[in-house]
Amino acid sequence: MRNTIARIPIPTNEPVYSYAPGTEERIKLKEAIKEIKSQEIEIPLIIGGEEIKTGNVAKIVEPHDTKSVLGVYHMAGEKEINMAIDAAMQAAKKWREYDWVDRAAIFLKAAELLSTKYRYLINAATMLSLSKNAFQAEIDSACELIDFLRFNLYYMQKIYEEQPLYSPKGTWNIMQYRPLEGFIFAVPPFNFVSIAGNLPTAPAMMGNVVLWKPAESSVYAPYIFMKILQEAGLPNGVINFIPAIGKEVGHFVFASEHFAGIHFTGSVATFNKMWQMMAENIHKYKAYPRIVGETGGKDYIFVHKSANRRKLITAIIRGAYEYQGQKCSAVSRVYIPKSMWNEIKDDLFKEIDKIKMGSPEDFTNFMNALIDEKAFKKVTSYIDYAKNASDAEIVKGGGYDSSKGWFVEPTVILTENPHFKTMEEEIFGPVVTIYPYDDDKYIETLHLCDQTSPYGLTGAIFSEDRDATRIAIDILEGSAGNFYVNDKPTGAVVGQQPFGGTRGSGTNDKAGSHLNLLRWVTPRAIKENFIAPESFEYPFMAEE
Repeated sequence: MRNTIARIPIPTNEPVYSYAPGTEERIKLKEAIKEIKSQEIEIPLIIGGEEIKTGNVAKIVEPHDTKSVLGVYHMAGEKEINMAIDAAMQAAKKWREYDWVDRAAIFLKAAELLSTKYRYLINAATMLSLSKNAFQAEIDSACELIDFLRFNLYYMQKIYEEQPLYSPKGTWNIMQYRPLEGFIFAVPPFNFVSIAGNLPTAPAMMGNVVLWKPAESSVYAPYIFMKILQEAGLPNGVINFIPAIGKEVGHFVFASEHFAGIHFTGSVATFNKMWQMMAENIHKYKAYPRIVGETGGKDYIFVHKSANRRKLITAIIRGAYEYQGQKCSAVSRVYIPKSMWNEIKDDLFKEIDKIKMGSPEDFTNFMNALIDEKAFKKVTSYIDYAKNASDAEIVKGGGYDSSKGWFVEPTVILTENPHFKTMEEEIFGPVVTIYPYDDDKYIETLHLCDQTSPYGLTGAIFSEDRDATRIAIDILEGSAGNFYVNDKPTGAVVGQQPFGGTRGSGTNDKAGSHLNLLRWVTPRAIKENFIAPESFEYPFMAEE
């Protein structure tokens, strides 16, 4: 679009629908759930805009009712990965010619389609295929994904506006923010559709082309989003949708000379393995690849004796048990004064007793099922370990049942060993460990909290004493990239709390901010000299 200086509409966070009884959105969501359950979908690969069925398929089941099959999806192999690379590199030529305004229009339209036409469908798919309740689906696959699109476009504009402060008389200095030379490999986790959508679109809106491998246990809702992008006008091949088993296709991706970067959220082990594979192929690449990753956490609530009891109990329950604790930001360890633990434990247990667990189709259920058998076995192994430990005990919950779905009760472990296994290792389930500390050892225990975990993602301090709060913020500075005061350490909102951690939690490139988008461009400084010199000699060289 020529002869204009366009402006991205100033973004605001997408309103969160309540889905309360009697509301229109509740009726429409239930209709969408019926629509999805009435048919079994067959999800193809989408490469260069073409739907491809490989015949190598995997089932999509409801985690809370494993006998209920929602459909199947086709998986890519070596042939399809190479096809996707070729399609991406071919699309890159045209995509680089798009003005940023034209790219922005596509993703703004996608946000509107998601906000309106497809809101209930993608929420329903998220609820059924990921076992999320209506609220957790709404804030994820609708609101956060819409926010990622709109806010990232606004940040994109701000990046392009960032120009040299000064051009001396007779010159003009310009900064150009070019896409990378090659393709980006987007590898999201299962637990957030918003992350699944952000990982490929953030690089794409900056002019890059992408290979998008959704998580094996989360393909349905991402597929719906891919179709939304196509409907919004995304050119063929800019984003290629390639469900696959990661360990079977990664080496093909990293062996390509066109590999330019990875946008990843997942486990430390997987990220480390990928980094190693990139290093082994570094001599093949045209440029050093951009490595952006978020890898989980061992997140905490630290309690000062001045904390409000009711607010603390609510934060523990929501922080530890929403979406069954399957959030990288979920509360999994709590440091609390011994005197206060004795005061709140009965009330905490009474509140936990109110939690209902079951299918997300029953809107009265607060908790649903774990994602799959692998997750179920991992989480229950920690529960069994605690049951048999001499230095810890399960004081609430601890039950589990896989007869219908992958259900684990909200569980509380109590230990006086600050280095007990469940105080240090990421569990990714509805299990929280309580460590009561001596009331007079506040500062010592803050240092203990900081040094216990290899992660550094999220944490919180509950305190009504400003001096105690100030000290905690200082001592715990390196322990969390997202830190909360008197709030649960989950639920970061795009445009409000850019998300990411350090230490073992990733590269801290802050999804939902301009810092992330900067990783997907390579700047070029351009100087134009209007009156170029015509002699090499300088004034100091003149004879006296």
